[in-house]
Amino acid sequence: MNKYSLSVIMPALDEEDNIEDSIRATLRAMHKYKIDGEIIIINDGSTDKTLEIVKKIIQKNTQIKLINHKKPEGIGYSFFRGVKESIKDVVVMIPGDNENIPEGTLAFFNLLDGVDIIIPFIYNIEVRHKGRRIISAIYRFIINISFGTNLNYTNGTVFYRRCILDDIKLQSFGFFYQTELLMKLIRKGYLFSEVPNFLSLRNNGQSKATALSSLFRLTVSYLKLFFEIHMKRIESDKDYRKLNPRSISYKILEKYNKW
Repeated sequence: MNKYSLSVIMPALDEEDNIEDSIRATLRAMHKYKIDGEIIIINDGSTDKTLEIVKKIIQKNTQIKLINHKKPEGIGYSFFRGVKESIKDVVVMIPGDNENIPEGTLAFFNLLDGVDIIIPFIYNIEVRHKGRRIISAIYRFIINISFGTNLNYTNGTVFYRRCILDDIKLQSFGFFYQTELLMKLIRKGYLFSEVPNFLSLRNNGQSKATALSSLFRLTVSYLKLFFEIHMKRIESDKDYRKLNPRSISYKILEKYNKW
């Protein structure tokens, strides 16, 4: 059995054609890597049969929990709602669209022996159409140049040791939440590693990440974070003594006193 337990937060909005495959692929991956895990499905106001399908699945599997939103609250809100309900050591968000490959995602789980955050980047980027790749490249450049990072990707299936999320306050609960969360945690000094991740082609439906409404909210959230970091100067000085004492980062940096 793996030494760490895992809560998979799985938001789903109108994913009736994908949610069952996403759940079953995640369960298979947990079994393969001998991970003590749970899946927390967040039905984020779906108007199709997503809720009905999940209810049937959880009747036969005690590893799966269900949280139902009567109206869409956003992927970031759904993630943190799941975190509050989670009981495991580590949390990760795997969307219910079946685009991610859980077996590949969970392959790097043991890296948490030395870091508190595992950040995946898309290795087989060719599975996404050219327009989406261009948007992602521009987004990555803007984020890295704005916040002094050199990350390959910020919106994937990131693993977080759950204790490091205790004192984080977010302004964004849409698609930008993951970028904001990573920028704040990295600036605090939490150790992380980047790993390759593989995507599959969506079986059905289209991604909601590039909708005009999502892009507008993302822009507003970016400007708020820019102001918070560069004007209000939050987390401008790293100090391991301010990190969560239960984190790996605290224990490593305390031992070597690396700043």
